[in-house]
Formats: sequence, structure tokens, C-alpha cells
Amino acid sequence: MQITDRKRVFNGHYKIDELAVRAPNGQEFTREQFIFGNAVAALVFDTARQLYIFTRQFRYGPEREVLEIAAGMIDHDDTPDATVRREIHEELGYEVDMLTHIATVYSTPGASTETIAIYYAEVSLQTGPGGGVAGENEYIKIVTLDWDTLLAEPFQDAKTLVAVQWARLQR
Repeated sequence: MQITDRKRVFNGHYKIDELAVRAPNGQEFTREQFIFGNAVAALVFDTARQLYIFTRQFRYGPEREVLEIAAGMIDHDDTPDATVRREIHEELGYEVDMLTHIATVYSTPGASTETIAIYYAEVSLQTGPGGGVAGENEYIKIVTLDWDTLLAEPFQDAKTLVAVQWARLQR
């Protein structure tokens, strides 16, 4: 496949490019590409309380609240490690004691440029309230789960499923 042209067709909160594509057989067609930037996410474990810490927040895609691991977008001048530490503090109120990179994955490779760097983070001291940043229109509820409840939870968020499966494999 060869991309022969691209033009920005939407430039709002998210961006959409229209790509002109030429297939190996010479056929030409168009596809839309969603430009989201890159993100981080972390399965957070409080070693003092022996609980996993999640967020529950309204998500516009499914138009409902979703239980998921802490996550956020990487700023242009930030590293994934620094971003995930910041997001854990903003969303959950914790400082990170230990951070392990699990994987970096494409969220939706058929249409999106976004990658998500997924981490496991251990924490032990909550130094802030969490709940997100009001100026970013975040309204986050903090949810804690023990191991058995974590295993029984029917997660529907892909990045959360990757992190939880990783945790299962580590036991």
C-alpha cells in the first residue's frame, strides 16, 4: 500500500486526515485517518493497602461511564514515563514508587495513529485528592479492587484488559 496524498478534513479536538491510497494492484481509493496523538496508561497497585486502583469516568465513544486504568495523553515535550507519573497523580492522587513498562500498543490500527504505552505502577502514598483536572473537564471517580474482584470484573476497555492479563501472567 502506498499513501499518495493526504489532506486534513477535520481540525477540531481530534483531527481527521483523508488519505489517497494506491494498492499493489494499482487500485486507488481513500481512507480516513484519525490523528489522536499518543497516550499512556497504568495498572496501579497500592502496596500498602494491597488494592488495585482504577478510574471510572464518562467516555464519549460508548456514551457511558467506563471502569479503566489511569490514562492520559502525552504532551509534545513530555516522555511516556513522566506522563504516566503525572496522570497517576492527577487522576488517583498517588506518587509512583515503582514503574514497569508492559507494552506499547496501537489502540485502533485500522484507522488511528494513536499508540498507548501501558505500565504497571506500584504506589503506597496518596499525596493528593485525585479525581482529574477540572480545567480539562475531567470528572473521575476512584475505584479500588482486591485481586479476586479484579479477576471477576468484566472489563470492556482494551488497554485495561491488556494490563490485567499481564498481571494475571505475573502471578
